[in-house]
Amino acid sequence: MIITEYDDEPVRGLPGELPEGETLLWQGSPEWQLLARSAFFTRIVGLYFAVLVALAIYNGSTSGVIATIIAGAVGIGLLMLYAWAVARTTVYTLTSRRVVLRVGVALNMCINLPLAKIGGANLRPLGPVEGDLALQLIGPHKLGYLVLWPHARPWKLGNPQPMLRALPDAAVVGERLARAVAAIAPVDRAAEAPSKSAETMPAGLQGAIA
Repeated sequence: MIITEYDDEPVRGLPGELPEGETLLWQGSPEWQLLARSAFFTRIVGLYFAVLVALAIYNGSTSGVIATIIAGAVGIGLLMLYAWAVARTTVYTLTSRRVVLRVGVALNMCINLPLAKIGGANLRPLGPVEGDLALQLIGPHKLGYLVLWPHARPWKLGNPQPMLRALPDAAVVGERLARAVAAIAPVDRAAEAPSKSAETMPAGLQGAIA
């Protein structure tokens, strides 16, 4: 499921050419300012340092105020720089057969998620149309939380869920994903597990956006 350290991309964001019959439905990347706020909590970090500055002022420590401001600026700057690097190196791709996450700042990696293995998606709004889209996978998988992070749903450590982070058009992507899974499910899921009950074989994305 994971391909690492590829040198060339025949198609942007993909480890190879699209197979015959597979079509590209959507492609995008995180919005880095939104990623900095939602994944790396730059606003909370900024508030924390603001409180420390206020305490230093209250205690009359000029050197403490200066040191805290510098530390806060450096810390937030590093978080924003990392968010920019993550957004710049990340490409999310939706095709008629799979979702592909091309991620990794230092080590490039492609994660292929067949649509037949996606049982649902949860949308976390981050603005009028912006948001995160977490993918619920069917059955066991070998994707670790640390491998996915920061492209992982927070706190789902035992059963990690891949997450498309800080999408500027999250609602639109969710709708396209729902239609793609619904289109492929009757064929792939019925053939994959004909003996499973309807509860374990959702027809499309049931409750796709919540």
